[in-house]
Formats: sequence, C-alpha cells, structure tokens
Amino acid sequence: MSLVTLSKTRYTTKAYDASRKIPQAQVEELITLLRNSPSSVNSQPWHFVVASTDEGKAQVATGAQGGFAYNEPKILNASHVVVLCARTDLSEDYLEALLDQEERDGRFTAEGARANQRKSRQGYVDIHRYQTKDLQHWMEKQVYLSLGTLLLGAATLGIDATPMEGIDTKALDEALGLRERGFTAVVACALGYHADSDFNAKLPKSRLAEVASLTRI
Repeated sequence: MSLVTLSKTRYTTKAYDASRKIPQAQVEELITLLRNSPSSVNSQPWHFVVASTDEGKAQVATGAQGGFAYNEPKILNASHVVVLCARTDLSEDYLEALLDQEERDGRFTAEGARANQRKSRQGYVDIHRYQTKDLQHWMEKQVYLSLGTLLLGAATLGIDATPMEGIDTKALDEALGLRERGFTAVVACALGYHADSDFNAKLPKSRLAEVASLTRI
C-alpha cells in the first residue's frame, strides 16, 4: 500500500480487540522506528516506555483516571501502549554521551568534526535554555517527531493506533518512576487492532480542502 493511500486510510482507533496481539517481530520493528526517529541536532531527548503485559498497561492506565477515564479502555484493551517521554534536562554529561555514541558509530571522519558537532549542538541547546527559554518545550517537540514516525510505521504494518494527549502526565511520572530517572511523560500511544465496536473505523476521513491548508509558491 502506498504512503498516500495509508495517509488516507489510517485513523485514530477508539476501541480495541483485546484478544489480538501484535507479533513480537513487528513490535521490534516499531521500537526500531522510534529509536531512529529524527530529532534536532540529533539530540534524541526521549525515552520510550513500552507496556505489553496486563500489569504494565494497568500502570499506564493510572494516567487515564478522572477526566481522562475515556482513554482507560483503549490502554487496557490495546496490544501494546507506548508512553513517549521527554528528558527533563540536557545535561553536559548527556550531551557528551551523545558525542561518544556518534564517534563509536563513525560519524566523525574529518578533523575537528567532533568539536564542530559539540559546538553546533550546544549552540542550539543554549538558545533554548537561555534565549527563548523553552528548552523543555523544544525537547517535547522532538518527542512528537517520534510519535509521527510511530503512527506512520504502525499504519504500514497494518497496526491500528491511538495517540493520546488525554492523560495525566504527572500521574504517569509517578506510576512509572520517570522523574527520578530524568524523564517526564508527554504523550501515549495505544497500538493493536480495532474492535468491531470501533465506530471511527466506519467513518469517512475528513480534511480541509487543499486550498485551505496548502500554499504552493
């Protein structure tokens, strides 16, 4: 199926068939896609929590209580749920660890390449830390790039998905012990196969006309 066709047919699943599980090989493909997502200056300011057991999904469901209770069945009935998290800081140690990994992966072939990469990445971090003062928001933007990668990857594998901003991120941080590890929950995504009761599977897709959403210059 072409990417254009996938873009026209994928949708947000509202109800999952709890009896169906994603094959492990495809789960590993999706995890690889997440890890290979693009990020500004290769900052990779993310962490992914993948829940597949009943116990793990119940932990994630602690973030779907009260006003977010409508998302609890999706979390519990999906095959897998991914909590996409952002780092709470880009420390000097972390930035140096990135450089070390890039060096091991053979990215510094020219003289001075490592120093140039350090200067470039640190420059962007400093802009967002000290000038625009939106470092946390900037890191979360990178997490959303990985969410887009996940959604398109799931569609190519015939896997249904539900991105969920309707979660209590503070409750998730506590339930998953994220803050003490230097992360915070940003968004969750249920993955699996829709149930026959999923009303959204039967509805036509709706998007604004091209003239309203695109300018060609």
